[in-house]
Amino acid sequence: MVKPPTEPKRRNRAVSVADAIAGALDPVLKKRGFASRDILEHWHAMAPAPYNTVAIPDKLSWPRGERSADGATLYLRCQPGHALMLAHEAPAIAAAVNRYFGYVLVGQVRLSAEPFSSGSAGKAPPPPPPDPVVEARIGAAVAGVEDEGVREALRMLGLQLAAQAEPKRK
Repeated sequence: MVKPPTEPKRRNRAVSVADAIAGALDPVLKKRGFASRDILEHWHAMAPAPYNTVAIPDKLSWPRGERSADGATLYLRCQPGHALMLAHEAPAIAAAVNRYFGYVLVGQVRLSAEPFSSGSAGKAPPPPPPDPVVEARIGAAVAGVEDEGVREALRMLGLQLAAQAEPKRK
């Protein structure tokens, strides 16, 4: 007997984008060693600050053979300048991930050779132009400095400090 082709099951409800693309992402994640999307979805909740924003999980590598009680090696991509501290805090990051899952998933944390790309993070808006009165006051304060490079650096520092202090006054 030949079965007639069946129509695909209809979903009479709205489906989130995450659910819609889950079928496409799961094989890719499995190649990277992740059994599910949990560690990527909830990275901001499980990783200690500031590593939840400057690093992302890249790969989960299990030792050859049987999965041991020691856990897997979690490879992280991190922003430039944070690699040394991330390597130093690796045991704390592994403990935080294991605490989140409730069992030993990660035995050690290592840095990935791949560079970190922040992706869709929005850029900060440019700072507003400085107030002419403040700029003149700062210019007058550093006018006595003889070295032009030092004078300009002090002027820029003064403008930055004034810009940071300005929202506190309002």
